[in-house]
Amino acid sequence: MWWVSPLPEDWLAGSQLGKPVDYRVACDPGLLYPVARAPMREALGLSSAPPFGGADIWNAYELSWLNSRGKPQVALATIVFPAESPFIVESKSLKLYLNAWSQVRAESADMIRTAIAADLSRIAGANVLVRLQLPDSWAMESLGELEGQSLDRLDVSCDSQTPDPALLRTTNGTDVVEECLFTRLFRSNCPVTGQPDWASIQLRYTGAPIDQAGLLQYLVGYRTHNAFHEQCVEQIFMDVLRTCQPMRLMVYARFTRRGGLDINPWRSNFSTPMPANLRQPRQ
Repeated sequence: MWWVSPLPEDWLAGSQLGKPVDYRVACDPGLLYPVARAPMREALGLSSAPPFGGADIWNAYELSWLNSRGKPQVALATIVFPAESPFIVESKSLKLYLNAWSQVRAESADMIRTAIAADLSRIAGANVLVRLQLPDSWAMESLGELEGQSLDRLDVSCDSQTPDPALLRTTNGTDVVEECLFTRLFRSNCPVTGQPDWASIQLRYTGAPIDQAGLLQYLVGYRTHNAFHEQCVEQIFMDVLRTCQPMRLMVYARFTRRGGLDINPWRSNFSTPMPANLRQPRQ
């Protein structure tokens, strides 16, 4: 069994997470708090380059600024952090940073987008993509669900209180299959505040057939697990890769919104386009 060591208690001591703060009336990149990926990956036994690529797709629903005449403008923002970036941004600090734009005047939405992308790229240590969607196109937005076969149809006992890789196994035989599976039953907890994080998880793989009942039991085992969204997805990826040894593997999570943000990590060890950023009904 792979054991995940706890992160140092003070590793987010300088962030605003779990603390009362004053909202500022001027944009301040200093509000952004970087979080290194390395400690989270070292806790998963990854001391060198991870065996996956991908991205973290963030959607921000609370972005506003002023035009040159002082009239408020609003937009939805999609922010994409590459998985190879040395840092991500602590979510509450990003919320504070985005809200600090509310009293800033700008000639165009593209000026806002360019400034946000530059600030986040500096913090992440890699090129962060930012897209703003203005209200005129909101009516074209639709809801959707993850593709694949639902694991939730299975009538299984879920007794594990931790994510136990021993529950992961392949079926007998040498057949190679391509499967896409998902569950809506995933829950983990913020390691700092203890607040619940709800998600749907999709797993796509090529290899020996993975026992679906055991996979569902394993994923439900995160229900009291304390870890950030990105670390949960990377732990799922590594546990499945090490235990079931698929030739190709992709794990994608759609977490529900909290604080005006949803975070959707995607990890893959084969070349494939980034998944569609299709908002789910719970988001």
